[in-house]
Amino acid sequence: MPAHPSGDARDAANRWIEAETTGRLPDRPRPQGRYVPALAEAGLILTAGMTPRVDGVLQYAGQVGGTVSVDEARTAAGIAVANAVAAAAGEAGSLDAIGRALRMTVYVNAVGGFTEHSRVADGASERLVELLGERGVVVRTAVGVASLPGGACLEVELTCARARP
Repeated sequence: MPAHPSGDARDAANRWIEAETTGRLPDRPRPQGRYVPALAEAGLILTAGMTPRVDGVLQYAGQVGGTVSVDEARTAAGIAVANAVAAAAGEAGSLDAIGRALRMTVYVNAVGGFTEHSRVADGASERLVELLGERGVVVRTAVGVASLPGGACLEVELTCARARP
């Protein structure tokens, strides 16, 4: 898998970006294994880890600081968090049913010695605020890891509170 989109993957990414600019979330992500993309319980909505996939196709693979630049990783983080919001909204019933995002963890598949995890995670934080407004300001953890499923450059988990009726 190349570090960035090409061919059909680029076309899918362009469709995704076009949908994003119209304010529409991507479709609810399909699990890549035996799990659910999101689960609601006790007033919370928790998402599975979301990678930067568009139409099920991984857009950015490789290690950040190696084959994936920080700027590419920031873009990937925006895609991944939009997938997490889509999963949460799908579980909650709508985007309006999300009261606010509470916590986000961004796992960054990075080369040894990489230190810009927070800068990468800012790509997800900024996109989350674009999608949810002030409801998208969260507590956040950015973690460097040696690998991720499918060679993804990053993975995002999100915990949200349901809107009060």
